[in-house]
Amino acid sequence: MDIDLFTTTPQSVELTRYQFLKEMKRIPRQSEKYGYKGILVYSDNRLADPWMMTEMILEETTHLLPMIALQPMYMHPYTVAKKIATIGLIYERQIALNLIAGGFVNDLIAIGDHTPHDKRYDRLAEYTEIIQLLLTSKNAVTYKGEFYEIKNLKLQPFLPDHLQPIYYLSGSSEMARKTASRVGAKLIEYPIPTADYEKSGRTNGSGIKGIRVGILARSTHEKAWSDARIRFPDVRSGELSHQMANKISDSEWHKTLSNQNGYDQTEESVYWLGPFKHYHTFCPYLVGDFEEVARELSGYLQVGCTTCILDIPVSEIDLYSTLRVFDQAINYLEKV
Repeated sequence: MDIDLFTTTPQSVELTRYQFLKEMKRIPRQSEKYGYKGILVYSDNRLADPWMMTEMILEETTHLLPMIALQPMYMHPYTVAKKIATIGLIYERQIALNLIAGGFVNDLIAIGDHTPHDKRYDRLAEYTEIIQLLLTSKNAVTYKGEFYEIKNLKLQPFLPDHLQPIYYLSGSSEMARKTASRVGAKLIEYPIPTADYEKSGRTNGSGIKGIRVGILARSTHEKAWSDARIRFPDVRSGELSHQMANKISDSEWHKTLSNQNGYDQTEESVYWLGPFKHYHTFCPYLVGDFEEVARELSGYLQVGCTTCILDIPVSEIDLYSTLRVFDQAINYLEKV
């Protein structure tokens, strides 16, 4: 069973310049060393430019796949296609795109984007289709949609077939699913507990294809939760920030996770929303000993998950322990 594992780059806003540059070298190098497929590069108003960060990743590695978070408001689709083709020319490396329809509400307002939720997905579909047409055609491209229009536009340099990007799309709504299908992207969701997938009847073929989740697994249950509490302490200011974000967010995944009760404090469940509900990170965590986490992971694999984007690795221990629990999870399935 093949599982594509991605790590995540550090956030420039949370580190000093020296720390950020140091981590931007360490994490890609170690991710490649341990055999991870790629690394997600965040993009929002607070963070360093993802395209320059991608250049750093390409310089530090030989085959790790950068996955750039791509939001239509930040850049014209022609500029995106030009950057991808230029990366192919200079580095002869493939990249992936993590297509994002929205973002933080205040970020969208700040750049003048008041587009309704569903219409943002229509825009994202047009945006992606133009990029795909430009990257795959040797001739001039004409496209007319509701949001974008180009006429006799030709991309140079030309991007060879083997360097065409891989497309992913983040979202949990029905519009996200439709858009992912329309542009040929693999959908990445913020998962609910595996037991809830089983109750909903989402089995292999109709279940989840990709998830974004943090993993903190250790040799014992007690050690895992001790490390988790130190890394993600309960902070009142973070809890208030999360509550405010949830009030103004129109993201279905954010509201779904926020409404999951009983997973923010307990150590009895492997699935933990403490870091999410205290504004430390934006994904659920799986916490426990190797066997506990592996069994929870096997539930996601059982319903069709083949891609996992992991949270920012703090150390090599995170990279190693994650590989270990995925190996155990796959072994559980093979024995079924």
